[in-house]
Amino acid sequence: MAQACARRGWPVHPLASGRKTPAANCSECRASSHAPASCPCIRAGRWCHSFHAATLNQHRIQHWWGQHPEFGTGVSCGPAGLVVIDIDAHHTEPPARDRILPGIPIGDQVDLTGLANGFHTLAVLAALRSQQSPADDTTTLRVRTPSGGLHVWYRATGNRQWKSSAGSSPGRALAWQVDVRAHGSYIIAPGTTTHHGTYTPVGKVREPAALPLWLAQELDRTGHLPAPTIPAPRPVPPRAQHAVLAAGGGRAERTLAAVLAPVEACGQVAEGAGFSDVLNRAAYTLGGLIAAGRLSQQEAEQALKDAAAVARPGQELRIEQIIRSGIAAGLAKPLHAAGRRP
Repeated sequence: MAQACARRGWPVHPLASGRKTPAANCSECRASSHAPASCPCIRAGRWCHSFHAATLNQHRIQHWWGQHPEFGTGVSCGPAGLVVIDIDAHHTEPPARDRILPGIPIGDQVDLTGLANGFHTLAVLAALRSQQSPADDTTTLRVRTPSGGLHVWYRATGNRQWKSSAGSSPGRALAWQVDVRAHGSYIIAPGTTTHHGTYTPVGKVREPAALPLWLAQELDRTGHLPAPTIPAPRPVPPRAQHAVLAAGGGRAERTLAAVLAPVEACGQVAEGAGFSDVLNRAAYTLGGLIAAGRLSQQEAEQALKDAAAVARPGQELRIEQIIRSGIAAGLAKPLHAAGRRP
């Protein structure tokens, strides 16, 4: 099983016999705390540190499982390019309404009677988006878990490094009792048997389908993408700076419109418009104008958020991060009619 997963390009690592947890580290690694990347055990071809030691090396895999055929198989999701929706069916009381679908308010008038697990919360989220629940997606690999849950395997697209999360987390989460297995976590390979049962594929499909667009948008909305690496703001091109300054003399609306125009123009192009960079420069310019007293901060920020949301709907969290960073940098360098002051 481990070798078959590796042949599909899914790096694997051993799971403890009969369990869904990784095989134990060596005694030295257990005794000292250290970063996996610096561990000599991994470089030496040992399985210490869970998914950090996952490999595609067939000789190493044969050695590991040859010595311990009782090991289960874990797949490191990030390097495998996988996003797995892990739906739980635990019998616990639902949390407060604001924790059921993070970021989506559920009013008191909504009857939640019968909502008991991740299958239900994911179905509600899908229904709100007029989409099919991933639990019912017959186009992709689905694996039934011994506890009655379901792993829905998808293939990440566009080189996005999706983050993992737990559905019970008060921070990043997709839905209550719905975990996301991506970078920084692993998933149990189909066919692995634990003391509680076997992870069994459902239906006939054995390959992960591409992550659906609507689900990618929900993951983006709920913070499953790393914060963008925002470069230091570049100077506003002289021509653009002249246009902004020429709109001065108390004409705040014209000034704001000149800054927002490039952001709004990104809305005409679905991809490849350098949106993050455009938005970052606009925020930096606004920060300078705000610092110079030429624009109201509250109105300018809101106008930029609105324009960005129209250009790139569903990316509100990333938009907020970029605007916050750009404006903060711009506030440090006021933009007066004569240019920025050092």
